[in-house]
Amino acid sequence: MSTWSIRRLRADLATAVRRAGGGELLLVTVGRRPVAQLGPIEAAGGPEAELTGLVAGGAVVAPRRTSPWRPPPAVTVWTGTRVDRAVAEVRG
Repeated sequence: MSTWSIRRLRADLATAVRRAGGGELLLVTVGRRPVAQLGPIEAAGGPEAELTGLVAGGAVVAPRRTSPWRPPPAVTVWTGTRVDRAVAEVRG
């Protein structure tokens, strides 16, 4: 990992991005204080790959539903209908 000041990064951004794309991590400093890290993008796999990694690491629990969620059918309610009566009718 190499350290780059913000001034050097502004002056030579193309080189820094090329090096980061090649796998090198660059630490960016402002006033000798580390503030950012520039590095390669992890293997692209999309959101599914990220979710799989989080589940494997124990950070999240796998979803129980595998099919896409579908909202229940809409209920037609006429003007002036009391909400409590409409809910009672829907719930049975």
